[in-house]
Amino acid sequence: MKCPKCEQSTKQHKIGKTAGGSQRYRCYFCRQSYTPIKKPKGYDVNVRQKAIRFYIDGMGLRRIGRQLGVHHQSVANWTKSHSEKLPKAPVPAKVKTAELDELFTFIGEKKTKSML
Repeated sequence: MKCPKCEQSTKQHKIGKTAGGSQRYRCYFCRQSYTPIKKPKGYDVNVRQKAIRFYIDGMGLRRIGRQLGVHHQSVANWTKSHSEKLPKAPVPAKVKTAELDELFTFIGEKKTKSML
């Protein structure tokens, strides 16, 4: 491992760990402290795309979470952010002709019949 400041690869001393558990080092020559390898945050893009594909196919959020080993709320957040990126649905043109069928419903009692 090399110091990011002076590029020395010798005399790199361990000085503890970060709150996330990554090892910290200090260079003997320039006294620079650093974390050599940063851990990636979040899930892989392939996992996110697979979750969205499962959701589009009709699978439930909790089932997707169990299938992929992620929390169901993460799946909900991914699907929500993906849906916000989609283009808006086109507004249909004005309807010129509409065909209706008869529908009877009861309001309050069966004696009171109303046609919608």
